[in-house]
Amino acid sequence: MTMQGAEALREELHQLKSVERPRIIKAIAEAREHGDLRENAEYHAAKEQQSFVEGRIAEIERKLSNAEVIDVTTLNAGGKVIFGATVDLLSLETDEAVTYQIVGDDEADIKQAKISISSPIARALIGKEAGDVATVNAPGGEKEYEIVEIRYV
Repeated sequence: MTMQGAEALREELHQLKSVERPRIIKAIAEAREHGDLRENAEYHAAKEQQSFVEGRIAEIERKLSNAEVIDVTTLNAGGKVIFGATVDLLSLETDEAVTYQIVGDDEADIKQAKISISSPIARALIGKEAGDVATVNAPGGEKEYEIVEIRYV
């Protein structure tokens, strides 16, 4: 996991524990005051939210305790594409420029240009250097990308 990914999980954990959990506890207490819990929709909805939040807290705590956090800025990769690297690519078919950061499976988010280390693109890029051409075996067929620049940020 990258430093940014670990920090994002810590922030989410803090939000869940300090904001969401107390809000739900208050909602449960208010719903209990309304009387019969068997037919109290607010109570059941709050209990369901509580179950979800507690499950997410446990999941984040497990991920953080098992994670190996890597600070990419301190690595000496010798100019090669490694986990955590940000890579500028040029599609040889369309001349379209794209930039991706290679991250762990839990951090992957294509909208933020973060691709999983286990994705076809990342697997094709690992170990390559600037100027190399990577052939990606994508579901839609092979695609070739030239590695323009590699950054460790």
